[in-house]
Amino acid sequence: MSELALIIEDDEDLAHIFAEALRGVGFEVELLADGQAARERLTKGTAPYLILLDMHIPHVSGGDLLTHVIRKDERLAKAIVIITTADARMGDAYTDLADFVMVKPISFIQLRDLTSRLKPKD
Repeated sequence: MSELALIIEDDEDLAHIFAEALRGVGFEVELLADGQAARERLTKGTAPYLILLDMHIPHVSGGDLLTHVIRKDERLAKAIVIITTADARMGDAYTDLADFVMVKPISFIQLRDLTSRLKPKD
């Protein structure tokens, strides 16, 4: 059974690139494009193994999701969180709450290589 990776990214092209990189190393992928949908999914659905979180998404920011949903929910405590942002200062502000910060632009190869190291070995 493959591990679930939740990609929360409003840029459709980036979301698809990220999804292909994660699928390429064996993750099952679910895509969400806005913070409100992500909040609902995170509070009600199966806990993902990995969360790829854009900080600038509509309706509920990535920072709010990380601070008030992901890190407050016991079910999500073990989820690996990778922040993706074009704003390096914003990434720095959340380094204590995230496992990794990736500053955009992020290449397919960068993401694939990082997530392949994070995936549990069978």
